[in-house]
Amino acid sequence: MNIVILTGNIGGDPESAFTNEGTQIVNFSLAFRSGKDKTSWVQVKCFNKVAEIAEKYLHKGAKIAISGALVQNKWTTDDGQNRSIIQVFANTIEFIKTDGRGFDGNESSDEETPF
Repeated sequence: MNIVILTGNIGGDPESAFTNEGTQIVNFSLAFRSGKDKTSWVQVKCFNKVAEIAEKYLHKGAKIAISGALVQNKWTTDDGQNRSIIQVFANTIEFIKTDGRGFDGNESSDEETPF
């Protein structure tokens, strides 16, 4: 079973892109505590409806919880060096604290937004 749950703060505004088939992908980095005095970072990738929500509501500094799967991507650079990155492919996002960006005036940014 491959399930990861993290809470943390977004390191920069999410970046959106579309595949040739029209699937929306949103990427952002998430900082989380990995020890008493240690902060670690992970790259998060969202697809489809979760990507739409991430693009509309998330911003640098927002505190969120995500659940998803760990995925390792491997590649070889043009000069023959092997590289890899571990990312979280997010299935859900829970809003803990945002600045209210994207929310209607009737909604509070501290409330959980239904998917």
